[in-house]
Amino acid sequence: MKKFVSSGTIVVVLVILAILIWGIGRYNNMVKGGEAVDSAWGNVENAYQRRADLIPNLVATVKGYAEHEESTLQEVVEARAKATETHIDASELTAENIQKFQESQGALSTALGKLLMIRESYPELKANQNFLELQSQLEGTENRINIARTEFNEKAQAFNVSIKKFPANIIASIGGFKERSYFKSKEGSDVAPAVQF
Repeated sequence: MKKFVSSGTIVVVLVILAILIWGIGRYNNMVKGGEAVDSAWGNVENAYQRRADLIPNLVATVKGYAEHEESTLQEVVEARAKATETHIDASELTAENIQKFQESQGALSTALGKLLMIRESYPELKANQNFLELQSQLEGTENRINIARTEFNEKAQAFNVSIKKFPANIIASIGGFKERSYFKSKEGSDVAPAVQF
């Protein structure tokens, strides 16, 4: 005697199959989004590394003209060393880790600002073609850093939204997907500096 599968059983199996296929698709999209965030983080680190790579040549050029500025040059070298030591694994992009990274890069930016101000005291340095080229490359690199940070934040936002939406958040929880932090502006950067004459 043949047993026939009831239409109710077929419907239940099809619903379960559809949910399973949907879950696998959501999971794969979350993996793809996580990889996009990791890739964007790599681009951020590459942009900062490019800046760090320009600094030794910039310091050497300035040193040739501004021998009396040893403390500023030393500050730049030390800030660069600290900044290049600070690495974050893409899987550990917490707000605290990104803040530490920003602090080390911010210290380097401050030291570089002081170094570039030296040029005003040394007319020969201001006219040096190598210095001008390095300064131009540094400005371009700062733009690349800003673009890379913006792209990172966009990828992190897209990923975070994808893991927080219901019912995808259930898949994210099962899959162990965690929210990624963003680059945020430095505290107090929204206040314009006071200009005094």
